[in-house]
Amino acid sequence: MKIKKIFFISLLLTLFIACTNAPISGRKQLLLVSEEDMINQSYSQYREIIVHSKVLNNSDAKLVKKVGNRIANAVDRYFKEHPEQKISKFKYQWEFNLIENSVPNAWCMPGGKVAVYSGILPYTKDENGLAVVMSHEIAHAIAEHGREQASYSVLQNLGGSILNSMGLPTQIYGGASNLVLLKYSREHETEADELGLIFMKLAGYNPNTAISFWERMKTSSGGGQPEFLSTHPSDTTRINNIKNFLQSEKFKNITK
Repeated sequence: MKIKKIFFISLLLTLFIACTNAPISGRKQLLLVSEEDMINQSYSQYREIIVHSKVLNNSDAKLVKKVGNRIANAVDRYFKEHPEQKISKFKYQWEFNLIENSVPNAWCMPGGKVAVYSGILPYTKDENGLAVVMSHEIAHAIAEHGREQASYSVLQNLGGSILNSMGLPTQIYGGASNLVLLKYSREHETEADELGLIFMKLAGYNPNTAISFWERMKTSSGGGQPEFLSTHPSDTTRINNIKNFLQSEKFKNITK
């Protein structure tokens, strides 16, 4: 019993030390996973994806690089001017590629490796629309959402192991913890939307175009699963959140 008590105290201390604040939003986040390990793994995975993908080198690809570099430079300038903000101790190695893939998608790995799929270009329409997508993905990397999700996965596995060692059923715990992780994923999406709007404005793009972009995505989605069981907020919720944030004092103060 004494060993279990020591274990739980040690666990609480670890969680306390690993708790930090996300940049700009100030939201509390748990970062148990090593940043160095996370970035090394993401770079390795990114190289693997690039090798096995058709990377385009056309006018659209050049626009992807232009938009990505413009946003990344604006982000770097912001954090240099605001050293009080928490930011990764690693220098982001930004890289932007357009991959031939009909799926309307884009992503940014920890450390700054960004891929845009050609399937999303019909929805972005122009440079501002592309900036909506890329600033959102860059925001995920800046806020270390991937590392945070990995940390909660570690915590989830640890919680299941503890219950198992105590002879308690883990099935109910597993279902409940998965719903908690879904909540965090939706929270990350909203945070990335807000940070992305800020980054767009700082880079000289029009953040109001985010509304029309998500309205196009809403029209194309034709519904989908209930928001409660989705890793992304519903399109309607997302659009309303964006409209409200663009009118908020926080957005105006940061981007003035």
